[in-house]
Amino acid sequence: MGCMRTDIKEIDDGYELHIDVPGFAKEDIKISLEKGYLTVEAKHEEKDEEKNGHYVRRERFLGSTARSFFVGEEIAEKDIKAEYDKGILKLFVPKEGTNIKEKKYISIE
Repeated sequence: MGCMRTDIKEIDDGYELHIDVPGFAKEDIKISLEKGYLTVEAKHEEKDEEKNGHYVRRERFLGSTARSFFVGEEIAEKDIKAEYDKGILKLFVPKEGTNIKEKKYISIE
């Protein structure tokens, strides 16, 4: 599996991301947010029953794949909505987040 194919659509109050992650269960997908980057990681781990026997051909993907998107540091985890259906991860990222940092001024003595 190459990188996750993604469509990004701008709507009035934010962006919708539709990310292809076929063959992964919801539990295989982790979404994190750090320093303004939203990272989607999908990981397949080989189960013990798959280790027995000899493959003549193997095309199904095993391992992990990840993709990052810069969303800005004002976006907080609680601002992002996620749902997963039939191999497509749907994310909503608002244009304005709730992680607004106060501007701090230095007092003059």
